[in-house]
Amino acid sequence: MKSTWSLCVALAVSLGIILVAGYPVGPSDEEYVLVNNKCQCVTVTSKFVPSQENPEEEVLERNIRIIVPLKARENISDPLSPLRTTFVYRLSELCKNCEPIEIDLGGAIHQAQQGNSCEEPQTCYTYDRNECYSSPVPLLYHGEVMQVPAALTPDSCFAQ
Repeated sequence: MKSTWSLCVALAVSLGIILVAGYPVGPSDEEYVLVNNKCQCVTVTSKFVPSQENPEEEVLERNIRIIVPLKARENISDPLSPLRTTFVYRLSELCKNCEPIEIDLGGAIHQAQQGNSCEEPQTCYTYDRNECYSSPVPLLYHGEVMQVPAALTPDSCFAQ
């Protein structure tokens, strides 16, 4: 039995089966936020709504909101890089959960993670306001040009 559960967990992790848990948008709201990816400006919500064919039944409705930053750069840390013209969104990558969880299988505790390919870096289309980004800029000081780092997100780079 233990080996069967271990095999199921390993298979689910290797195939990238996504178990998504959400949280309510508001205290009395029945809409749940499944993904809130600030790096790629995407929010995915879901809620049950009456079916159009049969109002007695409820169907699951998913809403995907994508905010496309118009002045995004290919390299967000380089203000001189060209403007980004291609934005790629994969729902499976947005929903992946790379946080390891502990599972009790037959009395033994095993660690598993719900997402696969968690080692790959995520492409960000805008700044994470909680992270400090800087870029070198030329500064003329006493007749000498020096490259100094300039904060691109000053609020997150300097303590209040």
